Amino acid sequence: MNTTEENPITCEPQDLDLEELVLQESLVSATGLHSNNIQVGLKGDPSMRESVFSRERHKSPVDKLFPCLEPNLEDMMLNRSLYRIYIGFNSGEVRTCSIFDPMREEVHEARQLCETAYVDRHFPKIDYQTKVRAIRDIYSSLRASDVFKYVPDYWKNIMQKRAKTWRPISEDDLPVIIQTMQKLREIEEFYLRNATICIVQHVVRLNFNCDGTQLVDAENYRQFLEENIGQPT
Repeated sequence: MNTTEENPITCEPQDLDLEELVLQESLVSATGLHSNNIQVGLKGDPSMRESVFSRERHKSPVDKLFPCLEPNLEDMMLNRSLYRIYIGFNSGEVRTCSIFDPMREEVHEARQLCETAYVDRHFPKIDYQTKVRAIRDIYSSLRASDVFKYVPDYWKNIMQKRAKTWRPISEDDLPVIIQTMQKLREIEEFYLRNATICIVQHVVRLNFNCDGTQLVDAENYRQFLEENIGQPT
């Protein structure tokens, strides 16, 4: 997302108003969660919340596999091509997005990702900092392309500003996030159902059994754990 070669966008007053409105309306803005929030909570279907205590819990395939799955997930995010991963604890599916094919999402069975040979076949190795540079290059190429002319000026300005300040999830934070998923899974009644980690957005999305969703700033994930489950990290 390097912008040194680009000319700054000059916005008209109306564009500046639209830019501010877009940033205010977004739960997760172009630059991440708003600075005064470490998390945003969303409520879903009320019937899910009302029936949470009457629904019997069953162990999922991911629960049984997680001890062997977890180190591979960590490796895939830190040392391989993935920038986004969805872990479906109840469904047993893992969805992945790679910098080498950024517009497409792949779906894998959790059991497959426990196999080192499978991981090697599907996810090329690339060190974290090189992956971060690749993400910057992809966005820079988009801004330099002819198609960028279709982007309104206020959005161009948002993207230029983001490019100057963007940073990925820290390499130190990713292991903490992945390793503690099982702790959230073990919460009585309100256990974790699925989770999404995206190093581009710097946000962790957590969906719980009560149908509540939490969007957590990755840098403050440790604080989120301490406040909600008393989990020291």
